[in-house]
Amino acid sequence: MNDAESSRLALLRFLERVQERDLARTRRWIADEERREAERRAGAARRPPAPEWLIERGLDRNNLVAVHTGECWDPGKRVRPVTRAQAIEALRHQVPACSKCRPDTALGIEA
Repeated sequence: MNDAESSRLALLRFLERVQERDLARTRRWIADEERREAERRAGAARRPPAPEWLIERGLDRNNLVAVHTGECWDPGKRVRPVTRAQAIEALRHQVPACSKCRPDTALGIEA
Protein backbone atom coordinates (compact mmCIF):
# COMPACT_ATOMS: atom_id res chain seq x y z
CA MET A 1 0.00 0.00 0.00
CA ASN A 2 1.36 3.39 -0.86
CA ASP A 3 1.05 6.61 1.15
CA ALA A 4 -1.86 7.95 -0.95
CA GLU A 5 -3.98 4.86 -0.28
CA SER A 6 -3.16 4.81 3.43
CA SER A 7 -3.91 8.54 3.80
CA ARG A 8 -7.21 8.06 1.96
CA LEU A 9 -8.06 5.17 4.29
CA ALA A 10 -7.09 7.31 7.29
CA LEU A 11 -9.37 10.09 6.05
CA LEU A 12 -12.25 7.65 5.58
CA ARG A 13 -11.72 6.28 9.13
CA PHE A 14 -11.69 9.85 10.44
CA LEU A 15 -14.91 10.59 8.55
CA GLU A 16 -16.47 7.46 10.03
CA ARG A 17 -15.59 8.57 13.60
CA VAL A 18 -16.99 12.05 12.96
CA GLN A 19 -20.23 10.62 11.56
CA GLU A 20 -20.58 8.17 14.46
CA ARG A 21 -20.14 11.05 16.91
CA ASP A 22 -22.72 13.11 14.97
CA LEU A 23 -25.12 10.18 14.97
CA ALA A 24 -24.68 9.71 18.72
CA ARG A 25 -25.34 13.42 19.29
CA THR A 26 -28.45 13.28 17.09
CA ARG A 27 -29.73 10.27 19.03
CA ARG A 28 -29.20 12.19 22.30
CA TRP A 29 -31.17 15.11 20.89
CA ILE A 30 -33.97 12.75 19.88
CA ALA A 31 -34.02 11.13 23.34
CA ASP A 32 -34.06 14.57 25.00
CA GLU A 33 -36.93 15.72 22.81
CA GLU A 34 -38.89 12.52 23.48
CA ARG A 35 -38.38 13.06 27.23
CA ARG A 36 -39.53 16.69 26.99
CA GLU A 37 -42.60 15.68 24.98
CA ALA A 38 -43.48 12.98 27.54
CA GLU A 39 -43.12 15.57 30.32
CA ARG A 40 -45.39 18.00 28.41
CA ARG A 41 -48.03 15.30 27.96
CA ALA A 42 -47.81 14.27 31.62
CA GLY A 43 -48.09 17.92 32.70
CA ALA A 44 -51.12 18.45 30.48
CA ALA A 45 -52.76 15.32 31.89
CA ARG A 46 -52.19 16.51 35.49
CA ARG A 47 -53.42 20.05 34.80
CA PRO A 48 -56.82 20.67 36.35
CA PRO A 49 -59.63 21.48 33.94
CA ALA A 50 -60.31 25.13 33.19
CA PRO A 51 -63.16 26.60 35.24
CA GLU A 52 -66.47 27.09 33.47
CA TRP A 53 -67.19 30.45 35.11
CA LEU A 54 -65.07 33.29 36.50
CA ILE A 55 -65.81 36.38 38.56
CA GLU A 56 -63.51 39.34 38.22
CA ARG A 57 -62.92 41.39 41.35
CA GLY A 58 -62.02 45.06 41.63
CA LEU A 59 -59.00 46.53 43.35
CA ASP A 60 -60.67 46.53 46.78
CA ARG A 61 -61.49 42.78 46.43
CA ASN A 62 -65.08 43.37 47.61
CA ASN A 63 -66.20 44.98 44.40
CA LEU A 64 -67.22 42.47 41.72
CA VAL A 65 -66.40 43.84 38.28
CA ALA A 66 -67.69 41.23 35.83
CA VAL A 67 -68.80 37.65 35.27
CA HIS A 68 -66.87 35.74 32.58
CA THR A 69 -67.11 32.34 30.97
CA GLY A 70 -64.11 30.08 31.43
CA GLU A 71 -63.19 30.47 27.74
CA CYS A 72 -63.15 34.28 27.85
CA TRP A 73 -60.09 35.60 26.05
CA ASP A 74 -59.86 38.72 28.23
CA PRO A 75 -60.87 37.86 31.81
CA GLY A 76 -58.60 40.36 33.56
CA LYS A 77 -56.02 39.68 36.24
CA ARG A 78 -58.16 39.45 39.37
CA VAL A 79 -60.44 36.54 38.59
CA ARG A 80 -61.45 33.52 40.61
CA PRO A 81 -63.33 30.41 39.52
CA VAL A 82 -66.95 30.08 40.57
CA THR A 83 -69.78 27.62 40.10
CA ARG A 84 -72.64 28.09 37.66
CA ALA A 85 -74.96 28.95 40.56
CA GLN A 86 -72.56 31.61 41.84
CA ALA A 87 -72.28 33.12 38.35
CA ILE A 88 -76.07 33.27 38.02
CA GLU A 89 -76.39 34.80 41.49
CA ALA A 90 -73.77 37.46 40.67
CA LEU A 91 -75.59 38.38 37.44
CA ARG A 92 -78.88 38.60 39.34
CA HIS A 93 -77.21 40.98 41.82
CA GLN A 94 -76.32 43.34 38.96
CA VAL A 95 -72.70 42.29 38.49
CA PRO A 96 -72.18 43.09 34.80
CA ALA A 97 -71.61 40.35 32.28
CA CYS A 98 -68.38 40.50 30.29
CA SER A 99 -69.13 42.16 26.96
CA LYS A 100 -66.60 39.93 25.19
CA CYS A 101 -67.76 36.46 26.22
CA ARG A 102 -71.41 37.19 27.17
CA PRO A 103 -71.90 34.73 30.06
CA ASP A 104 -75.47 35.95 30.53
CA THR A 105 -76.47 34.50 27.16
CA ALA A 106 -74.46 31.34 27.87
CA LEU A 107 -76.41 30.96 31.11
CA GLY A 108 -79.73 31.81 29.47
CA ILE A 109 -80.22 34.99 31.52
CA GLU A 110 -81.40 38.27 30.04
CA ALA A 111 -79.05 41.12 30.90
